Amino acid sequence: MELKQLGSFGENIACYYLKNKGYKILGKNYSRKWIRGPQKGEIDIIAKKGEIVSFIEVKTLRQAQGKPFLPEDKVNFRKQKQLIRIAQDWLSEKKIPLESKWQIDVMAIKIDLKSKKAKIRHIQNAFGA
Repeated sequence: MELKQLGSFGENIACYYLKNKGYKILGKNYSRKWIRGPQKGEIDIIAKKGEIVSFIEVKTLRQAQGKPFLPEDKVNFRKQKQLIRIAQDWLSEKKIPLESKWQIDVMAIKIDLKSKKAKIRHIQNAFGA
């Protein structure tokens, strides 16, 4: 399975998980390209539960023997800043005040391709916005 396919597979697993937990999926793969610079950012899933809008970054890895389960480590400081900026853009675009309840979550998914099972860790409000 190629990296892009693995990522899409992980996002589908995440959506299924979130729906089962009572979230309403508002969007997927929301992206922005800023005027200054070629940098483009994307939020994998935008979901809502209760009054809170969650911007969810999904990180999916294949299970590897003897390696720790830390896909969320791929969300470094630079990525965090990028996610916050894109979330604020989405809120502004939808005319939702920035003072509304919103957070950025990380979903870490580890897939065992042989058994076709996934381990999911949903880290809510993973870092301050």
